[in-house]
Amino acid sequence: MDDGKPTGPKAKWWSRPTPGHTTTSAPESAAAAVDAPVEDARPADTPARPEPVAPGQPVAPEPVTPAQSSITPEPVTPAQPVAPEPVAQAPAAPAPAPAAPAPAPAVKPLHEPDEYSTPPYGGPGPWAPAPPVQRPVPTPAHGTPVPAPYAGTNGADMPAGPAPVPTPGPVPAPAFPPPPQPPQSTHWLQYDPWGGYRQPLTQPGRPLGSDGGRGKDRRGSLLVGALLLALVAGGIGGGIGAYIERNGGLTTVELPQAAKNSGGRAPDSVAGIAASALPSVVTLHVSGTTESGTGTGFVLDNEGHILTNNHVVAPAGSSGDITVTFSGGETASAEIVGKDSGYDLAVVKVKGVSGLKPLPLGNSDNVQVGDPVVAIGAPFDLSNTVTSGIISAKDRPITAGGEKGDGSDISYVDALQTDAPINPGNSGGPLVDTDAHVIGINSAIRAADSGSTTEGGQAGSIGLGFAIPINQGKRVAEELINTGKATHPVIGVTLDMKYTGDGAKVGAKGAGGKPAVTPGGPGAKAGIKPGDIITEVDGQRVHSGEELIVKIRAHRPGDRLDLGLTRSGKDLSMTLTLGSATGT
Repeated sequence: MDDGKPTGPKAKWWSRPTPGHTTTSAPESAAAAVDAPVEDARPADTPARPEPVAPGQPVAPEPVTPAQSSITPEPVTPAQPVAPEPVAQAPAAPAPAPAAPAPAPAVKPLHEPDEYSTPPYGGPGPWAPAPPVQRPVPTPAHGTPVPAPYAGTNGADMPAGPAPVPTPGPVPAPAFPPPPQPPQSTHWLQYDPWGGYRQPLTQPGRPLGSDGGRGKDRRGSLLVGALLLALVAGGIGGGIGAYIERNGGLTTVELPQAAKNSGGRAPDSVAGIAASALPSVVTLHVSGTTESGTGTGFVLDNEGHILTNNHVVAPAGSSGDITVTFSGGETASAEIVGKDSGYDLAVVKVKGVSGLKPLPLGNSDNVQVGDPVVAIGAPFDLSNTVTSGIISAKDRPITAGGEKGDGSDISYVDALQTDAPINPGNSGGPLVDTDAHVIGINSAIRAADSGSTTEGGQAGSIGLGFAIPINQGKRVAEELINTGKATHPVIGVTLDMKYTGDGAKVGAKGAGGKPAVTPGGPGAKAGIKPGDIITEVDGQRVHSGEELIVKIRAHRPGDRLDLGLTRSGKDLSMTLTLGSATGT
């Protein structure tokens, strides 16, 4: 597989040696020069000529026997080159008997000896100077034993490879013995112009492409280093991030902020209204023998009278406990002064409390649809909760209660409708205008479902809240404080509540078999008869019996009303004066 790195030509044998000459070639792995052995080409009966040696290094010549077909010459010092003599060609067959060596005639060199012994010329000889060898390590003749290579390195910190093993067999002798080879330096032996570019002088270190995975090891080392660097950087980054998260940064950050003001708000703003009304609003906690509840109320006077809803204090019964908590956190016990289920209003009184701040009462007749309002209470026992909205509608006839089944707990209210959020716990709290004056008493809401609490659930606000107009609340509160009871305006007739047509129909008979029109009552005096259908009150259309009751209770006893009715298909009109009754 290609590792992505160039590879040089591999070493190979250029030619095999033939008799009569020597081929010089060497594998690339050779690391040191070795003197090449030569074959003795003289006849067998010719004695071996002793090798010339340099002064001071005598070497005893060895005779050549038929058993010796080759000799290994001793190294010759370049300072004393030896001129070889020409040797006559002779057949290679061995002679039957060894002969004494004959002295070789002296031959005059073709040139003067080189006093510097510059390679590769060396000493003079009978032949012309040979050109530089192609490879520094000569290839030995086939079959000639080669001395061990230089036991060093190849210049790349790698041990030199072993010398090639010659193939045994007869090796012909060269025509002429080679000239003595001068010692060669390590740098000269390491250079090979025909070798690949991965040589020690051009590629220091371990040779590339032939290490069997050096490139992979290098890439592996780089990968490991990169991973270690990433781990260290990640650890440092994580530590810095944790420090910043815990300490808010390496430096202290100061953000611009507005200076503290006096806290004053416009009196007609929601904050201004809340600041003015909250000290007069209280939270009521009621507990009885079978049930308990939480509601809201507001202070009417300095004597400790508090107005709230009847259904807020109803769980206390005649022996329950009522605790009043003021906006500042003070608490006090309270007792019931009076209550009325028909208006769903009640008054309680606290004792031993000073510094009370009564909440001013407004006039509900001045309210217009769209006027901004603020509701204050304790929804789900969250005291001092303030919500805001507008007046959504006026004179909205609603009925509330009716859990007892006999109608004694049904409330008929000509209510103010608001979209200010009202929830359970807001009951009895004030609905105030922009002057922080009470214009209504929060009493009921219309939920998305039936609002039943049979399974313990409580309906929430969907923006349909209803409040008793304060004009009606003021009159009832005064009567409860003064007499303990409230009076209801009546017309002295019994209505057919099962009638489904448009208007309020006078029944044929009253309760317990009594007449439907009370003799001597306001209705009888005005000329109302059983079966008449009342369609208008003071010019306002009436669509049901409940709506007629609501319209009547919005007035005081003694008020004059203009009625419109239908009798046997004829439209009639009359005027009557409202009577008075107590109870529901």
